[in-house]
Amino acid sequence: MKLRRDPFQAIADPTRRAILVLLAVQTMTAGAIADNFNVARPTISKHIQILNECELITSNQKGREIFYELKVDKMKEIDKWLTQFRKMWEDRYNQLDTLISIIQTKEK
Repeated sequence: MKLRRDPFQAIADPTRRAILVLLAVQTMTAGAIADNFNVARPTISKHIQILNECELITSNQKGREIFYELKVDKMKEIDKWLTQFRKMWEDRYNQLDTLISIIQTKEK
């Protein structure tokens, strides 16, 4: 039985997040991805494998090369989950802005 990895655990790693940023711009081979990092290629291959298992990226073989690309739908799921927190923090910042304005007005 193949265990399915957690996408949130996958994006917790800064190297994997950097790979996702690269793939957001264009499809790339593992070698092209690895060229952007100062680590061994097998390390990058492992990161790519984890991202693939989490379904955050997909691979397409063209001739002898495998090209990786970002799966936008999966990233939208993560964004949707994060939206609830974004809204909460925006509300808190707005409350803080209001409080600061009140304090500044009273000081004048």
